[in-house]
Amino acid sequence: MALRDIRIIGDPILTKRAEPVAAVDEEIVRLARDMVDTMYAAPGIGLAAPQVGVSKRLIVVDLSVGQNKDDLIVLADPEVIRQEGEATCEEGCLSVPDIREKVSRPSRVTVRGLDLEGRTVEVEGEDLLARALCHEIDHLDGILFVEKLSPLKRKLIRKKLKKNAASGPIL
Repeated sequence: MALRDIRIIGDPILTKRAEPVAAVDEEIVRLARDMVDTMYAAPGIGLAAPQVGVSKRLIVVDLSVGQNKDDLIVLADPEVIRQEGEATCEEGCLSVPDIREKVSRPSRVTVRGLDLEGRTVEVEGEDLLARALCHEIDHLDGILFVEKLSPLKRKLIRKKLKKNAASGPIL
């Protein structure tokens, strides 16, 4: 496995809808393993393929950050098929470093996708797991969590990111 560079806000791949996974083949399995290693090294609880520069609909989530191997979720072509409730909590993102803001998301979701053996699976998540699944699926649709904030909050974040950035366009 290999660690991959995490793309940061301003990278165009983060604003584009990712391509479907045609088949769960060795390339996708290798990508998933690299994503898991990258997520744990960051450390983070979720990562989407566009965040490592690959336009594929693939996510990894592990609320235990590697402490419990049974907590790892890997889904290709995930889609939310059911959602309930709403919760507003602070969120962060590996692609938006040093920014944490409150975001509203469903409090319970059911997500359908393919596991690494190509089988259709459903994952039910509540609270933080529901939030993480929705956050990563948003990445596959080219949506960063800061886009869910008010225009004023986005403007303040843009200023902070520009101040901290060495160069290049932000937002």
